Amino acid sequence: MASIRHFPATHPLPDWRNFGVMLRVLLGINGLAALAALIQAPAIGKWLESYLQMAAIVEPLLLVSLGLLALLRDALWRLPLRIGQALVIGLAGALAGWLILYAGSLTLVEPGAALRAVLLAMATAGLLLAYFELRAKALSPAQAEARLAALNARIRPHFLFNSLNAVLSLIRARPQQAEAALESLSDLFRAAMRDPGELVSLADEIALGRQYLELETLRLGEDRLRVDWQLGTAPLDLPIPPLMLQPLLENAVYHGIEPSPEGGTVVVAIARDGDELHIMISNPTAGQAQHAAGNQMALANIRERLALYYDLEARLETEVGDHRYDVRITLPCQRKVR
Repeated sequence: MASIRHFPATHPLPDWRNFGVMLRVLLGINGLAALAALIQAPAIGKWLESYLQMAAIVEPLLLVSLGLLALLRDALWRLPLRIGQALVIGLAGALAGWLILYAGSLTLVEPGAALRAVLLAMATAGLLLAYFELRAKALSPAQAEARLAALNARIRPHFLFNSLNAVLSLIRARPQQAEAALESLSDLFRAAMRDPGELVSLADEIALGRQYLELETLRLGEDRLRVDWQLGTAPLDLPIPPLMLQPLLENAVYHGIEPSPEGGTVVVAIARDGDELHIMISNPTAGQAQHAAGNQMALANIRERLALYYDLEARLETEVGDHRYDVRITLPCQRKVR
């Protein structure tokens, strides 16, 4: 099965186009600016005024720097690490000097401020790069894979146990269907044992979800479990983390369908919107409150795996309304699976 390894947070130089990186830079530098303003202010009541004066210089410099670094990201990644870091530090100092000199031409700053600004900008850039390098080492591929393996290990027992139960329920009553179900079960077992550090195509993940729901349909009956697949604009060759859909489908069946004698419909809607992939799984709310703890455990597991793969660029949200329970996942659209 085609797959690629994908741990974007572990590159020695930051991905300046990553939302998580940009947010950390903005928060870090504004935090340092606030601390500097607090130290510089003659009185605590003058802190805000001092901070706003500093922000008038820091914010334009910060936004321009992030924009340029985002444009130069690929070129910087091709360079040796230390040279790339030196260029980032030099760029921050050059932009700070230019901005202060320009402001000085408008008589907005005191003499000698340019040199201080250059040194402060370079020191701040160096601290940020040191932070991101330490973070990259902490999130090395080996450690990330170990964490993913542990998270997947929590998912597998529930997945395999429920799948096996679905087959066992057929052996006496419908042995021919049980034989076909065992073939599907072997495919599910292989998928569950896949290397957690690999991405798989969306098509493969959908196929796995279909196989699982077919087993549950055999167990519960077509009159109780109905599935509405909405895959109009789904990019089937898009790589996504393995075992994203199946735990959510399992939750939908266990929490929404099985507790209700009448059953219900599980809706699976997958679509691409610009640079984002949207996945929505909806089920009736029957039994949701009784099994809330198990439901939240699975959702927390998926959230943590999304963070390991995509940092802050992916999100998982839930919503209860109109007797339905919806789970929505948003992922960035990455390159195709090779």
